[in-house]
Amino acid sequence: NVTPVVVGPQARHPFLYFLWFELSIPRILRKYKADVFLSPDGYLSLKTNVPSISVIHDLNFEYYPKDMSFIDLLYYKKMFPLFAKKAKRIITVSEYSKSDINKLYGISNSKIDVAYNGINEVYSPISSKEKEVVRTEISNGNKYFVFVGALNPRKNLVGLFTAFDIYKQNTKSKTKLVIVGNKMRWTKTIQETYEQMKLKAEVVFLGHLSPERLNQVVASSIAMVYVSYFEGFGIPIIEAFKAETAVITSNVTSMPEVAADAAFIVDPFNYNEIAAAMHQLEEDESLRTSLIEKGKRRAKDFSWDNTAKVIWESIRIVTK
Repeated sequence: NVTPVVVGPQARHPFLYFLWFELSIPRILRKYKADVFLSPDGYLSLKTNVPSISVIHDLNFEYYPKDMSFIDLLYYKKMFPLFAKKAKRIITVSEYSKSDINKLYGISNSKIDVAYNGINEVYSPISSKEKEVVRTEISNGNKYFVFVGALNPRKNLVGLFTAFDIYKQNTKSKTKLVIVGNKMRWTKTIQETYEQMKLKAEVVFLGHLSPERLNQVVASSIAMVYVSYFEGFGIPIIEAFKAETAVITSNVTSMPEVAADAAFIVDPFNYNEIAAAMHQLEEDESLRTSLIEKGKRRAKDFSWDNTAKVIWESIRIVTK
């Protein structure tokens, strides 16, 4: 029941965003006599009368404008309030983001639906023998912490690198830090922080991985360290839960909501606290086991079927 339609031009710049949404999209919606336009990235067309649903994941640019390029920031600051007002309904991914959209853009809570993200079914625990093989392949057989995500400023790589250096110097542990993800916006500050690490040789970069390989890497770690300073949701948290891996995450934005009581919660701006959490999780097996059990239960609250039900209900409301 899906008919893919390729619409040009490729929209990789604010000027092209404008052309695509204000010229190409209205034309395509007319051609196919669309009943509703659902945009999974938040952008809408202001030139169409077709009822529209905007999926706004978060408003990070309102809080950390320096994390975006100047031209993208201008577009987002100007257009996203208009998109929010244009939308017949808004879908977002957490109660935190819902509150943000209400507070910053004055959109009624009754117009905003929360559809939590789901988890790829590939994530699952692996055997002790498999873990040994993975560790041999990527960390010379050593234990490791893992981070998963696009390598950009809001993932708090500066804090993660600094905290890991503190942890290593305080404990003399042989445990490594494995970084999974592509460099999306690898800034000068991130590079300088990495270069200044005393133990940067203990950091392993794996780049992008397939879901199957990523599951193996996450499941073989001591814990995931996901200490972003802003997230609309934070999918790696629940992926780690499903892989039966303990999680250290931040006490800000949506992350406490998503993790609930199933993660070790830290202040992402307190690097000593992150380092202490890493040390505690490495040393305290009973704590790790407790968090893993809580994570297994929490993971059951998230599925793409549940996400789809919320989205379908939003579509039903808009089109009735």
